[in-house]
Amino acid sequence: MDKTIFYGHFALGLYLGLIFAALALYRIIRLKFELSGYKRHLSNKLEIEAEQLQKMKRDQEAVRKENENLRVKVAALNENPERRSQRDLEVFARAEKRMLVTVPGFAPAWEGAKSAALSEIQEEEAGKAPPKSVFSKIFGGVRPETSEAPKSLSDSQPTQAS
Repeated sequence: MDKTIFYGHFALGLYLGLIFAALALYRIIRLKFELSGYKRHLSNKLEIEAEQLQKMKRDQEAVRKENENLRVKVAALNENPERRSQRDLEVFARAEKRMLVTVPGFAPAWEGAKSAALSEIQEEEAGKAPPKSVFSKIFGGVRPETSEAPKSLSDSQPTQAS
C-alpha cells in the first residue's frame, strides 16, 4: 500500500476536519453541562424565592389577623361606658378648640366643629389617621386611661402606650 494515501490532500483535509469536529463536539458537551448547571442554579433560586414569598405571605396574613384582632379589641374597649364618656369629652374638647378658630356664628359653627371632631375620632379608631389627643397635650402626655381609675377597672383594662 502506498503511503501517499495517508498524506494526501484528501487525508490531510479529513484529519483536519475530524480535529475540528472533535473540538466542536467537546465544546457542545461542555456547554450542555454548563447549561444544566445553570438550570439547576435557576431551579434552586426559584425554590428559595418561592419559600421566601410564602413566608412573606404567611407573615402578612398573621399581621392582618393581628390587626383585625386589635381593631376588635379597640371597638370592645370603646363600648365601655367610661371610655365612651372619655370619647365624648374628647369630641367636645376638639370641637371647642375648633370653635376658638372659627367663631362667626356660634350655633352652626359649633355643630360643624362637633361633627368634624367626631369624624376625626372615628377615623382614628378605624386606624385611618394617627391618634392626636387634646388632653394628652394639656396634661403633659398622661393618657386618661393611665390616670387614677377604680381598682376593678384598671385590672380589667390594659393600658395603652403613647
